[in-house]
Formats: sequence, structure tokens, C-alpha cells
Amino acid sequence: METGNIVRALATVLAFGLIAGCSADKNKDLQDFMEDAKNQPVGEIEPLPTFRPYQTFRYSAIALRSPFDKPLTAIAKEDSSGRLAIEPDENRKKEYLEGFNFSSFSLVGVIDQGGTTWSLVDDGEGGVHRITVGNFLGKNHGKITGVSDTRMEVLEIVPDGKGGWVERPRTLALKGSD
Repeated sequence: METGNIVRALATVLAFGLIAGCSADKNKDLQDFMEDAKNQPVGEIEPLPTFRPYQTFRYSAIALRSPFDKPLTAIAKEDSSGRLAIEPDENRKKEYLEGFNFSSFSLVGVIDQGGTTWSLVDDGEGGVHRITVGNFLGKNHGKITGVSDTRMEVLEIVPDGKGGWVERPRTLALKGSD
């Protein structure tokens, strides 16, 4: 072997020895700290708070009379005999949806077709029917008076309890828009 190679090999071994010796002393304090940390008692972490899931509010009074409208008795007009001038047409042929209670209906869609706006009404028994202004529904002679994108206006004729009749406005709102 040449002397230059031997010197290089010894220099390399010496350098590695110095590096190893220096690094052992530098990391001694780090190793001591790690040992102290491992020997300390283990703490407890507080559990996450439990949150109740948000419950949506369903406004169910959309079909009732607005509290800001006049009462039905104030709306009804009496003729000279004291009886109400309003009465249902008993001779009119009943439509299919007049066999259901108004409370069983729900508005599930609106379609504009040929310049007419049609309401899609679920009858509560699984049937969906297409109706528009002028059609009747419900057991109280309800006539559809208006259809918009989100609701359908119905005017019912109900007994007033005094032997006469009174008009009662009702509304069906589109599912999910309330």
C-alpha cells in the first residue's frame, strides 16, 4: 500500500471517531430530557364536547289564516234576510279530489305548460294529480283561485254555524319551501 492511501485511511477513521465522540456529548442532554419526559405521569385529555344535531323547524301553519287578516265572520257579507249570500253549488258535478280532506293534500310540484300553470298535488294516498285554477278539491267545496311557483291558493265554502255559509281561504305550500 502506498503511504498516501494509508494516511488518507487513518485520517478518515480519525475524522469519523471525532464526529462520533462529539455527537455523543451533544445529544446527551437531549437524551436526558427524553428520559425525564417519559418518566413523568401521563396526563388526561378532556373529551370533546357532545353537540346535539341541528333540528330544522317546520312551519306548519302556512295553510292557516294569517293573524293579520280579518276574521272570517267580518269577511262574510249578509243579505237582507240575515243569511249569508255565499253558498256552494250543490248541482255541480263533484271532481275526484273533492272526496279527500284538505289536510291530506300536499303540493309537490308546479308545471307551466301551454300558458297554464298546473299544480301537482299529492292526495295523501300515493296519487299525484295535475290541477289548475278553477278546479275543486277537498270536502268543503274548495276552489283553486291562484297558483304560483311555491303555493296554491284555495277558497273553501264552509258552514258558519248559524245556518249559512262563509268563505275560508286556504293555502298549500310547495314541500320544502316552508
